Amino acid sequence: MIGARKTVTTLFAGAAFCVLAALVQPQSGSAFAASEVKAVVNGVALTTGDVARRQAFLRLQHQKADAKTAEESLVEETLKRQEISRVRMSVSKEEVDASFVRFASGNKLSTEQLTQILTQAGVGADHFKQYIAVQMSWPRVVNARYGSSARMSSSDLVSRMMENNKQKPVTTEYMLQQIIFVVPQSKKGITGKRKSEAEASRSKFPGCEQAKVFAATMRDVSVRELGRVLAPELPAEWKPLIEQAKGNTTATRVTEKGVEYLAICSQREVSDDTAAEIVFRQEDLDKAKAGKSAPENENATKYLEELRKKAQIIYR
Repeated sequence: MIGARKTVTTLFAGAAFCVLAALVQPQSGSAFAASEVKAVVNGVALTTGDVARRQAFLRLQHQKADAKTAEESLVEETLKRQEISRVRMSVSKEEVDASFVRFASGNKLSTEQLTQILTQAGVGADHFKQYIAVQMSWPRVVNARYGSSARMSSSDLVSRMMENNKQKPVTTEYMLQQIIFVVPQSKKGITGKRKSEAEASRSKFPGCEQAKVFAATMRDVSVRELGRVLAPELPAEWKPLIEQAKGNTTATRVTEKGVEYLAICSQREVSDDTAAEIVFRQEDLDKAKAGKSAPENENATKYLEELRKKAQIIYR
């Protein structure tokens, strides 16, 4: 590809990644057979080949890319990957592949062109996908560890509002119920029938206050109270259905539980502190997914420091 080096430098420098959560896993190919071990993190070896790939990755972002910086980056990210594996919270291969496709598309490239660019830069598509996997998984682990304590401070909230022309962002608040037409694992063959029943019930839905009484008139139908959900919190699989809903119910979808739809009890525009924080956090997440900078999460930093203190790290 003509000008590939210039293209990839521009691509990643423009993206200005904030969280370098990629882990270059040791490769077994012949190209790295003679690599020298530079560090061992809880039994996992990091080689000169790994460090070279990380240096290439850092250079694409116009960041300091000496061997020591690359090595330390790999050590930290190895700790992250090990913790993600320990708590079994890794994203799926399908999620990683989808993110890779979105990144390519967002930069007006095909996946083949992006793969070629990464290869010519000495990084490789596998390296970048491993980066994506850890970057997507690590926030889940941090959120699971700290939960609701991972809140934005009042000063941070005020600071973000100042950046937003001193205005709190406005978002939509939904009050939701989940209506589930249960399909047992042993009776997946009745899914089509249950879907028809669920679709028919939507036109008769009496409203959230009467939902449980309504469900009781049908077989194996349950109602789950979801309560207040703000637009940025909507699960990806439900978001388009809610946004496209006509009336007080969404279209149905098949899940592992059976056939479901959501009842929209109410919706309104809100701009309170909680809503503002959620909007700002979603903006940061969207920036991270797009490869743009986002504020560092203090809990993520603290978590990583704890892992480092407990780890056995040997430098060679």
